[in-house]
Amino acid sequence: MTSTIADRLLEWYDRHARSLPWRARPGEPAPDPYRVWLSEVMLQQTTVAAVKPYFAAFTARWPTVAALAEAPEEEVMAAWAGLGYYSRARNLIKAARAVAARGGFPDTEAELRELPGLGAYTAAAVAAIAFDRRAVVVDANVERVVARLFAIEIPLPQARKAISAAAETATPDCRAGDFAQAMMDLGATICTTRDPKCLLCPLAEGCAARSSGDPARLPIKVKKKEKPVRRGTAFWIERDDCVWLVRRAGKGMLGGMRALPDDGWSAQVDGGGETPLVGDWQPLGRVVHVFTHARLELSVRRYEGLQTPQGEGEWWPLATLDDAGLPTLFAKAARLALA
Repeated sequence: MTSTIADRLLEWYDRHARSLPWRARPGEPAPDPYRVWLSEVMLQQTTVAAVKPYFAAFTARWPTVAALAEAPEEEVMAAWAGLGYYSRARNLIKAARAVAARGGFPDTEAELRELPGLGAYTAAAVAAIAFDRRAVVVDANVERVVARLFAIEIPLPQARKAISAAAETATPDCRAGDFAQAMMDLGATICTTRDPKCLLCPLAEGCAARSSGDPARLPIKVKKKEKPVRRGTAFWIERDDCVWLVRRAGKGMLGGMRALPDDGWSAQVDGGGETPLVGDWQPLGRVVHVFTHARLELSVRRYEGLQTPQGEGEWWPLATLDDAGLPTLFAKAARLALA
């Protein structure tokens, strides 16, 4: 079976490859490594539909890795606002500067792993897609295809070693980038989480999960623990058609992003309730946001006094608040305050 997987899948891919802005069509020269890398970073734990407008905006504003390397960090973070998982953006800047300093992207998986923020998956994807190096590329879609194709019964995440080993046996020496993208497309469009379209699948013949009669059962996933609930408060301080914004610490949740002042909540602890100014505070309501490790219930309060905030911050015009690059949580709080 493994000797023909690549042939059948690549033949299917040549006819059915998705058209994506960061991708070269089958038979075309390999795409710019910058575009491959940028898209792969953006696509981590994010949908293609959500990434497309961000990718278009980034590549229009910073068309090369050298341009991104020269961009002020606060501008990149603001442009990333809404995509979530903000450590990706911080590592994006670091990696762009490292690539610019060395004069371009390295073309091997091992050297790519040395760049900030490039884990095993991203390094393999860039090596295969941008440089046609033989690399085993396994994202969530590929995990699903391989687990079903080889009937890997070990639950995730423990199954990942076995899945990678099976994917290794199927990966061809030639057209490794097309093969990786073909596996991704197959998982996204045919071998879907629910109701896989086995009658349309080029790998249906010989698929062990299909032969079992219940391909959707795989891969086996352990039920996730319920996320803890954290509570905190955000503070809206408005004056002369401006709102007071602060910049969060460089590390930790939403690190380096502009935000409303808050009471020190985190994924580990509730906020302490301390207000940034002494005076009357009007409760405006509450917004809810789900992070990777916790669910946050954030109360929003408006300042009714006349004191000036202390410490670092800036008065941001309400008319251009969308340009501040507030992360989704604080954008929700701002909409509540302005309603």
